Amino acid sequence: MNVLVLVDHDAGTPKKISNQILTAARAVGGGEVHAVVLGQGATASAEKVAAYGVSKAFVWDNPDADAFATEPMTAALVAALEQSDAMILLYPADPFITDVVARAAVRVEAGVVTDATDLELDGDTMIATKAIFGGEMSSRCQVRQGRPQFIGVKANAFTAEEGGGAESECQVVGLDVTLDDKARRAEVVDTVEQEAGGRPEMTEASFIVAGGRGLGDAEGFKLIEELADALGAAVGASRAATDAGWYPHQHQIGQTGKTVAPQLYVGAGISGAIQHRAGMQTSQTIVAINKDADAPIFSIADFAVVGDLYKVLPPLIEEIRKRK
Repeated sequence: MNVLVLVDHDAGTPKKISNQILTAARAVGGGEVHAVVLGQGATASAEKVAAYGVSKAFVWDNPDADAFATEPMTAALVAALEQSDAMILLYPADPFITDVVARAAVRVEAGVVTDATDLELDGDTMIATKAIFGGEMSSRCQVRQGRPQFIGVKANAFTAEEGGGAESECQVVGLDVTLDDKARRAEVVDTVEQEAGGRPEMTEASFIVAGGRGLGDAEGFKLIEELADALGAAVGASRAATDAGWYPHQHQIGQTGKTVAPQLYVGAGISGAIQHRAGMQTSQTIVAINKDADAPIFSIADFAVVGDLYKVLPPLIEEIRKRK
């Protein structure tokens, strides 16, 4: 049974989460791993995913994919599903990608499971493990009605590993997509790109350092940034910190922000309200620094430091720099 992976990419370079999902698709077995790559730069991305065991890549490298909102990519995804004959679609649990996938699911009458952190193939059914109730519990889910099965996978749930293929072994198939007037109703008239900066993108980062209300003010984030730079980490923030204007909202972690699952999460001055924990508690190692010994975040921390972050972080940064 073939597995189709919707590959998210950045102008021809597959994103880290896409490589992680391709690795997972190869690991669960059951058949060939196919990829669908949409948008400008798709052809270049298709060549690169071959290294992750993709035997066939369906490509729609067309300006229309990016010129109009959602609908063109939805039509292309449906076309790829028809040509692939895949019974399982794995996709990145990203807001825009999810929008495209949800529309496609309605059109092909597929069942959908979102935010999976583990995958297991049982016969012709994929069983997905996901966190529920704000991360307090986990559940094993499967699609009982509707085929193909659509499963969204969270970032960093798997480790990306090359293997099982080469560019010459991957068949690239161009998709023939015809757009009607409905698909062109919402046109993208302008795009504003955020400056990348020197730190990794938060949802793809292996290390994250986050600050919260305990910092006291916006100046406190300079210390968070110092630690992040020493570790090569991304910077995150709690909702209290972003609502106060101390750090940009795109760095907010939590139920109403971004969901992350890095190898290392360091939270300083964050009490750990359930809304925040829902966005980060699947991190592999959690280090919490808070002067309140009863802070809820300590209940999920692997390492807990009870103390003033302004006394804890400076020597920590100095020691990390010494060891680099």
